[in-house]
Amino acid sequence: MSMSSIPYRDTGYFSTLICDLIEQHPALEAMIARHPSIETFAAQLEEKEAHYTEATRTELVKAIETQYANLPLSDEVSANIRLLQDKKTFTITTGHQLNLFTGPLYFVFKIVSTINLCKQLKARYPNNNFVPIYWMATEDHDFEEISFFNFNGKKIKWSYESKGAVGRLPVDNLSSLLDLFEGSIGTNSAANKLKELIAASYRSSASLAEATQRLVHQLFSSSGLVILDADTPDLKKLFIPYVRTELKESQCEKTVLASIDALQNDYSDQYIPQVNPREINLFYLTDDIRERIVRTTEGYATVDSKIVFSEASMQEEIETHPERFSPNVLMRPLYQEVILPNLCYIGGGGEIAYWLQLKGFFQSQKVPFPILLLRNSAVLVAGKTAKKIVKLDLDKQDFFLKRTALINKKIRQISNIDLDLQPFKEKLQEQFTHLESLVNSTDASFAGTVAAQKQKQFNGIDALEKRLLQAQKRKLVDQVGRLSELHETIFPGESLQERHNNFFQFYLEYGEEILPLISKSLDPLELEFSWIELP
Repeated sequence: MSMSSIPYRDTGYFSTLICDLIEQHPALEAMIARHPSIETFAAQLEEKEAHYTEATRTELVKAIETQYANLPLSDEVSANIRLLQDKKTFTITTGHQLNLFTGPLYFVFKIVSTINLCKQLKARYPNNNFVPIYWMATEDHDFEEISFFNFNGKKIKWSYESKGAVGRLPVDNLSSLLDLFEGSIGTNSAANKLKELIAASYRSSASLAEATQRLVHQLFSSSGLVILDADTPDLKKLFIPYVRTELKESQCEKTVLASIDALQNDYSDQYIPQVNPREINLFYLTDDIRERIVRTTEGYATVDSKIVFSEASMQEEIETHPERFSPNVLMRPLYQEVILPNLCYIGGGGEIAYWLQLKGFFQSQKVPFPILLLRNSAVLVAGKTAKKIVKLDLDKQDFFLKRTALINKKIRQISNIDLDLQPFKEKLQEQFTHLESLVNSTDASFAGTVAAQKQKQFNGIDALEKRLLQAQKRKLVDQVGRLSELHETIFPGESLQERHNNFFQFYLEYGEEILPLISKSLDPLELEFSWIELP
């Protein structure tokens, strides 16, 4: 196995905003707490320790112990839950939706990044403890986003009429899908182990939240990962003051809009917000609904069902049923940082982009803003695929080209004729430069005619070059086919593999060794894209 890395900007797959953040663009300094480095965590530790209370820590541990009551705990997870009672213990957190069978590959990269950072921090700050947290997005209600996964080129989808929070969905109607999937994966040792994972998760759970917890726990319990479902009354009680403030003052909207203005004025006038705030950034949540809360002349209401509250009845509802108040995408980070002794949030590019809008909001609520860290991104390349790349005399960087550009490059490389007409263009440019000089010295009114003729000639050469290239592709059709197939393996659908393929596709090939292989290859503080060549 070997690993190399490529700057994110050079991949062509990451936004300018994220690349600028990694490269420490000065205009983004005001939007973060600190840049992620092993040294900057010292100040973050001090700040969080000063703000996080013992009472909150006690409630957190109690909630986690309850959620793990029916799970077989590993020694590593048990130890980390106990450590959370210690004021010198802090968390590193990543969050993700409850995608079916973990969804795209980057879900695993997120968690591995989180676990590896905890190890690095423990080595650097031995007097403190660091616990990796996976925050399950159980309150999310976008079922379509989580209801499928891609496996060996096929889309496997769960058909269900969903209402409310996805974490509460029953999974008893998944049996036929599970049967179909299990029947397609064979009977080797890795396939049989995967069937055991399914039996102990989806086939043994009442809800999607429980099934996801059980599946992820089996994969990562030996690394001490603690899985948290924050959709609980006891943890929501800790968030009551912030819910009341949001309903009364709309500080999230005010501060986020100010941050958006600052980014557009100081960073780039082309900046487009990742998420736009609302007047109230809370949902009303029951088993059947998750609907936005809006302000009315009489008090408050839910936007669709028109459940209404006066000011007084709303305050009573918050006190009596705090679990019914669900933060939206902009309020959820605050909820996370209120209930966890957290130092750093690890997320994808889209997540980090909306976190960059939130520092002012955190300051208004007097809650420390965490360090933001882009999760590890990588492509997993099978050994036989890596050998094919070498045999084709191509560099791994070539595969970050779009497929057509890669094929064109290779066709030019292997053709026995020179398909590059750039020398003709250069000679033509010399001739037109001479002609333009002649026109300017005689009758400048002919300049437009010369320019039009020049453009026509260059267009003709471009068209001829394309036709020659297409003709050569037809002659070399076998090579084109092999190259297209190879590119599809590494960048399926011309997108990043991690956004398309499912982790268990690799699990079936490499078995339980795949996670250690990935873990050894990813350094969360390297801040470059990883190319991992598997055995």
